[in-house]
Amino acid sequence: MNLQRSSKNLIFFFLIHLSLFLFSGCNSEQTQSQKQDSEAGQSSYPVQTKINHAKGFTITYHDNYKIVSILSPFENTTDTAKYILLERGTARPEGLEEAQVIEIPLRSIVATSSMHVALLEFLNSETIVTGLSNPQYIYSNKIQALIKAGKVVNIGQDQGLNEEKLVEMHPDVVMAMGGPGAKTDQYQILAQAGIPVLINSEWTEKTPLARAEWVKLVAALINKEKEVNERFGNIEAKYVRLSELAKEVKSKPSIISGLNTKDAWFLPNGDSYMSQFFRDAGGDYHWSKTKATGSLPLNFEAVYPIALEADAWLNVGFDKSDTKANILAQDSRYSDFKAYKSGRMFSYNGRVNDQGANDFFESGTVNPDIVLSDLIKILHPELLPEHHLVYYKQLK
Repeated sequence: MNLQRSSKNLIFFFLIHLSLFLFSGCNSEQTQSQKQDSEAGQSSYPVQTKINHAKGFTITYHDNYKIVSILSPFENTTDTAKYILLERGTARPEGLEEAQVIEIPLRSIVATSSMHVALLEFLNSETIVTGLSNPQYIYSNKIQALIKAGKVVNIGQDQGLNEEKLVEMHPDVVMAMGGPGAKTDQYQILAQAGIPVLINSEWTEKTPLARAEWVKLVAALINKEKEVNERFGNIEAKYVRLSELAKEVKSKPSIISGLNTKDAWFLPNGDSYMSQFFRDAGGDYHWSKTKATGSLPLNFEAVYPIALEADAWLNVGFDKSDTKANILAQDSRYSDFKAYKSGRMFSYNGRVNDQGANDFFESGTVNPDIVLSDLIKILHPELLPEHHLVYYKQLK
């Protein structure tokens, strides 16, 4: 009997000590978590921005500096590039020795993509651009005026930058494209000269709003969080409202996209931003469930039976002068398509200048609400009777 009671007492004391141990451990973890939260909350920035859609970067705010992390900048899931955006004239924080320092607000920037120009112009900050890669492919009238005035120079192509010129210019930052073939070691000369290179990989995002949200990265570089919160918030709200409007349609027109080339017909994959555009516009896209981003290359024979019955043919042609006749001259089988017969053929060449720069890939990227309005107008004209196509145009 005493032995039984003794055993019960031992079990009781064991459970008491175990519960105290677990509680202490949880409390310790909670305290540590609260400490980290408290440290992260210490910031000299009263206005901050929050990333809601983009998956490729993060921003955290601290005392006189911000930390930007570019996730998988070269499509390698193990890579993360870190940057300290440091207020000019303040001391660099301890730690993060591998991070590049970018002094903010930026006074000068070299861009290597028309998308980068669009991000800056969105925030009325295009005047800090001092160099461009392939400036002839920029649509912006403001930037073209700066080029003609000699305030923006050509620094070559992204994969072959004029490094001597860049070292001479010494901009506050070079914004580069994080393509899959790119590597950080190609910028060693710039690093040795103390010129930070910021990787922009917005093209990896899967939705139009996620791509557009990279404008918040630029806002962090020029301390325009208040402006970006307001402007992007308006675009976001309009985009969501439009997509909800298109959800109410009873019938969804079927879509075919692109053209056949010598090697393949490249279609948007199901996880691509273009496929998301089609869904949000109330369209029925045959390949919308393919689990990949980028393009899906298929031969003509695989596309033909789908294209035959498609109600609308989008993203047709690459030149602003393309017509139905030009398209048909490339392959006579196009005349079999339902959309060719009905004339429901549309290209995204509504805004192309004489040099061939296409604004769909420039300002269209930061105005996804307008692009979506175009697509809804094409697929469901009754929903937006007052809208006139901006980036898209109908082929005649």
